[in-house]
Amino acid sequence: MDLETLLSYPWSIMAPEFTILIVATLLSLFDLFMKDKADRKYLAWFAIAGVIVALVFTWRQLGSPVQMILYDTYRLDSFAIAFKLILLVGTLFVLLMAIDYDKKGITYRGEFFYLLLTALLGGMIMTSSADMITLFVGLELLSLSSYIMAGLRKNNLQSNEAAFKYVINGGVASAITLFGMSYVYGLTGHTNLFEISAVMQDPVIMQNSFLILFSFFLIFVGLAFKIASAPFHMWSPDVYQGSPTPVTAFLSVVSKTAGFALILRFLLVVFIAAPGTSPEEPLLVNTQIYIAVLAGLTMIIGNVVALRQDNIKRLFAYSSVAQAGYILVPFVTLSVMMFENTWFYLLAYLFMNLGAFAVIQLVMTQTGSEKISAFAGLYKRSPGLAVIMAVYLISLAGIPISAGFVGKFYIFLGALSTEHYVLASVMIATSVISYFYYFKIMGQMFFRPAESTEPIRVPVNILVVLVVAAIGTVGLGLFPSVAIDFFNEYFEFAQIFQR
Repeated sequence: MDLETLLSYPWSIMAPEFTILIVATLLSLFDLFMKDKADRKYLAWFAIAGVIVALVFTWRQLGSPVQMILYDTYRLDSFAIAFKLILLVGTLFVLLMAIDYDKKGITYRGEFFYLLLTALLGGMIMTSSADMITLFVGLELLSLSSYIMAGLRKNNLQSNEAAFKYVINGGVASAITLFGMSYVYGLTGHTNLFEISAVMQDPVIMQNSFLILFSFFLIFVGLAFKIASAPFHMWSPDVYQGSPTPVTAFLSVVSKTAGFALILRFLLVVFIAAPGTSPEEPLLVNTQIYIAVLAGLTMIIGNVVALRQDNIKRLFAYSSVAQAGYILVPFVTLSVMMFENTWFYLLAYLFMNLGAFAVIQLVMTQTGSEKISAFAGLYKRSPGLAVIMAVYLISLAGIPISAGFVGKFYIFLGALSTEHYVLASVMIATSVISYFYYFKIMGQMFFRPAESTEPIRVPVNILVVLVVAAIGTVGLGLFPSVAIDFFNEYFEFAQIFQR
């Protein structure tokens, strides 16, 4: 490839990714040459500036036509932009939370900031990939960075255990995904998602439809691990508990969002024309019952097991599992609202879950305890903090006038309109179950005596996260049309199939 050809590519579509890559590289160099005792807080602010610049580039791409680069392996479409906005805002929140986090516990704080950016870069690659190779590169970049971040508290046994379990389970999941992809490549002879889709109606493929079905299951099982869907969720409680709190927040929102974006793009584009077990039914219709069972199991297991937790991070791990079940429901319905419902719920989840983790980090730092009882008397110590935490919990539970309620309501309507009554019933039942453990935390905050009357200090950087997350949580609950109108104006789901 000569220089003229190289320069002819529309590299501007990758401006957000290049920004994150350059900032992560500079951060690693700065960290390398800084003295050991130097304050790494400045690295965090530099990372925040980089994410904001990438966010501006992504915002400016709104409304752009579909563009592809690098032999159609990487694409810019409204689907990618929609999810990148969530990934960038989520990482921005996590960086703000991480500025002052556990300076004594994390020896190499510089690593944390640039690993967070490389993980973000992996997620952004996943949302824009149109080829199995680039897609897998993005998946592994996100995964490897996350494995290291989980073990950053090197002198903490739980952190070591979290990293070890995450590496082992994540490695197995990646191998299963890759094994499934190898079947797809072996049958079609292509790695590009659109070229694979184009040959799915080939007579040879039709004769080997059972192998396509087998590869679908393998890929879905591997990716279900990434979103912590039952029964592949067993890693999440230990990893959530052992990881530094900002990393836990990142895994629960940003990593999960990237996982759902990958599942949506890969499974829809590749298998939309794939034959099922009978010529009359396509594969995606055949497998609806399988995904429905997984979604139902994920909601039930996540919510029921969360009832027995007394560790706040493990409780939120199971809460995260349950939320994955709700977000899987639009995949079952395959309705025209699938993209919109998934995006809206992930946006709501970004605000309510990261806001809750910001409060959890403050309480844990002040009390030195991860127990739910550490929230006892929070209202008397810091009334504002208790009220704002209550807002996030109400939204996570799906109670009216909150973003979580509106998100669940849209998903519920999608399930009803496609006659998935059982799944809709499971949604309602498990949402009611979730009230018990979310209200258990609220009971501690408002009705239990406090062991200390000392108010909890809220740094400015975390205050910004709390306020923005609360505005997002309440705002999307009261005025969901703002987000829906924005979505309808700038994002067109059909672009995911355009070449």
